[in-house]
Amino acid sequence: MTLMRWNPIREFDDLFARGFLGESYNDWLPPVDVREFDDSYRVDVELPAMSPEDVSVTFKDGVLTVTGERRYERTHESEKVHRTERRFGKFTRNFRLPEDADDEAIEASANRGVFSITVGKREKAKPREIEVKVH
Repeated sequence: MTLMRWNPIREFDDLFARGFLGESYNDWLPPVDVREFDDSYRVDVELPAMSPEDVSVTFKDGVLTVTGERRYERTHESEKVHRTERRFGKFTRNFRLPEDADDEAIEASANRGVFSITVGKREKAKPREIEVKVH
């Protein structure tokens, strides 16, 4: 069994993303995995039945934003829908990344309904040795 550390900030993020005090900011929220590697961060967003044209990825001031819209399409005017469990509508997900995230090294790809955004890490500043001159 795998235990996950509870993050109270995430609870607030979910509260605001789902709507606070009756306001609705998103019609739905796709599930997301965020991973860190030695040289990068990766955000995997589960978006089945969505094409890359329906998804936008931006990075500004250390925040990675994924937005999109899944539209409900009727196939025939005469169809009767008896049950719909899939979510449709607009969504926005924001992720504040650490300061070492490199906005020049971002790649996005889609494979089998999972959109993967990889953000490279900046190389850590190496200590510079300063020569002490004797006068």
